[in-house]
Amino acid sequence: SIADRLWENYELTVNEAIGMARPIENKTALRARISELRQARKSLGEVDVSAIEEYAEVSKRYEYLTAQRADVEKSRDELNGLISEIVGEMESIFRGKFDEISTAFSETFTEIFGGGGAELRLADENDILNCGIEIKAQPPGKNLKMITLLSGGEKALVAIALYFAILKVRPTPFCVLDEIDAALDDINVMRFNRYLKILTDNTQFIVM
Repeated sequence: SIADRLWENYELTVNEAIGMARPIENKTALRARISELRQARKSLGEVDVSAIEEYAEVSKRYEYLTAQRADVEKSRDELNGLISEIVGEMESIFRGKFDEISTAFSETFTEIFGGGGAELRLADENDILNCGIEIKAQPPGKNLKMITLLSGGEKALVAIALYFAILKVRPTPFCVLDEIDAALDDINVMRFNRYLKILTDNTQFIVM
């Protein structure tokens, strides 16, 4: 009977139990310890025999998701690298074209106004793709001003000068101008018409 209980409760044979036996010095303390361990064992609940299979499934799923996350992180890093490369190239192209248009604008402004000067500036040299562009103009006989401080006619002529500067850098074969000279006085209309004829070598214009 003892042998059966050993095997049923502890999966031990009599010989194994004898080999593990130790002298008992305090039976009361030992019984209390046994009671404590039995209570701790009961608190663990029933043994879940499907836990091994569930663990295998969860482990497999974890390994799969870990591999997927690694692939996503690798793709993210590659994409970020590609974006940085594209942004760098865009900044280089934008900077080059901006400088060309800025130079052409200064020339065009002087030619249309018959003197003075103008320039384009980037509001933030460290973020050229997202920053604003400032236009400063100095008509003949006046101080250098932001375009917002010019008169309506001067603003219109500055805008025309900028548009013609863009056409210089990137000419188009055909262009329609709808009342572009509406805000100009007679003198500036003559300047506009005179300069427009210069550009007709590369572009055909319809002025409405």
